[in-house]
Amino acid sequence: MAETTATRYYSIAPGYRVNVRSGPGTNYPIIKVLPEGTRVAINCQSPGTWVTGPYGTSNIWDNIANGQFISDTYVNTGSDGYIRPRCA
Repeated sequence: MAETTATRYYSIAPGYRVNVRSGPGTNYPIIKVLPEGTRVAINCQSPGTWVTGPYGTSNIWDNIANGQFISDTYVNTGSDGYIRPRCA
């Protein structure tokens, strides 16, 4: 029997629009903005610029699509640490 892994989606902090950047840090260009109420799948996570957001201060950045990163401080993962593998 084949094992399937369901994709898990995480909520963005209520009341926030989140900048999506081309890399794991505030020094990377903004490529789009996620609207309030967005849910995202996290492919992998990378260390980057330290950011303070509604869920604390962290340098973890979530890869939500190829070349698209958001600060983990805006994502309700239920953890202060890494929840997905590090990006290669």
